[in-house]
Amino acid sequence: MKILIQNGRVIDPASGLDKVCNVALAAGRIIAVDREPQGFTPTRVIDASGCLVLPGLVDLAARLREPGHEHEGMLESEMAAAVAGGVTSLVCPPDTDPVLDEPGLVQMLKFRAEKLHQARLFPLGAVTRGLAGEVLTEMAELTESGCVGFSQAEVPLTSTQVLQRALQYAATYGYTVWLRPQELHLGKGVAASGPLATRLGLSGVPVAAETIALHTIFELLKTTGARVHLCRLSSSAGVDLVRQAKAAGLPVSCDVSINSLMLTDADIGYFDSRARLTPPLRQQRDRDALAAALLDGTIDALVSDHTPVDEDAKALPFAEAEPGATGLELLLSVALKWSQEGGAPLQRALAVVTAEPARVLGTSLGTLQASVGRIIEGGVGDLCVLDPAAHWTVQADALASQGKHTPFSTYELPGRVRCTLVGGQVAFERG
Repeated sequence: MKILIQNGRVIDPASGLDKVCNVALAAGRIIAVDREPQGFTPTRVIDASGCLVLPGLVDLAARLREPGHEHEGMLESEMAAAVAGGVTSLVCPPDTDPVLDEPGLVQMLKFRAEKLHQARLFPLGAVTRGLAGEVLTEMAELTESGCVGFSQAEVPLTSTQVLQRALQYAATYGYTVWLRPQELHLGKGVAASGPLATRLGLSGVPVAAETIALHTIFELLKTTGARVHLCRLSSSAGVDLVRQAKAAGLPVSCDVSINSLMLTDADIGYFDSRARLTPPLRQQRDRDALAAALLDGTIDALVSDHTPVDEDAKALPFAEAEPGATGLELLLSVALKWSQEGGAPLQRALAVVTAEPARVLGTSLGTLQASVGRIIEGGVGDLCVLDPAAHWTVQADALASQGKHTPFSTYELPGRVRCTLVGGQVAFERG
């Protein structure tokens, strides 16, 4: 199909392009930006007047719940949620059932995702077999099967020696290890330590749970030279440590979730299980530090931390409820809200959900490295057409995801995705 997107404000944060112009696509690729390709006759014209034409979003943290948790989400529902939110590439952690620790499982998941012809799926392989923290997986074989990095998901490694060996192995072959910094024993609470958790009688997770883990990781990086991506920072103290590590030249990148960027522990209210999240929501000073770090580049990317949870798992007392919230359809709108209310330039707000997460993935994208998260001639036709003037209220029943729980429920958010293209084909179009 040959598609012409015309009269839209085309913004590509990677190159700085910001101009009202046309974009032409053919054979799954962008063949022209701001010029008329010779002999091009489109089979479809998309009028983007008054809209933004953006690179497809890249989300570095999205659980799709398949295999093993189909009662909470399936590839069909969660991929539909992705393209409804303008997300065209997403990274999923390995904590499925069974765990993504065998090449065959990774290949099966990628095959299932490709058959849907929606968003591109980039799985993370497990660092250790079964995420048990004892025996390293065959990272080389998992990489060949399609893994873009290696993670323990939410299961901290209790053995520093195993972590060191994993980093040494990864450094040898140029792989990236994705770690959420949390010390196992201190991190067993259900809310951020502080006056609110004390008043509600909830077990707390101190900031030290994050900073102790960060100190350990950074010390090991100094001796191994491995590259680490830190998943979902949550504290001001954690931000300070990452800033120091980057200044010292350590090969580290990091992200923050939409929940930690915009919300605080006060949003727990009266034990609202929709705000039962991992990592837990912290105080306002932490939120402000995270926002400042995302703005100045200390934090590289904004992620949805999409974790669909079914009704039964949320309809429990706060401490017993399953942590997680749906977020794929909210990612772009929250980035815009941060820009409008937090003073971040629009280019930066869009960069942290497009070009910056693509840069984090780097060479693991293979032939897609030059064009994912970008609008570039010859690049893949992954685009999002957004109406910036539209506002919408988050209503659980209207979400495409099988998971209907989010702390942003009833929030009014700016920006509405009108159309999402993946590989030059329309994967989503709002009626």
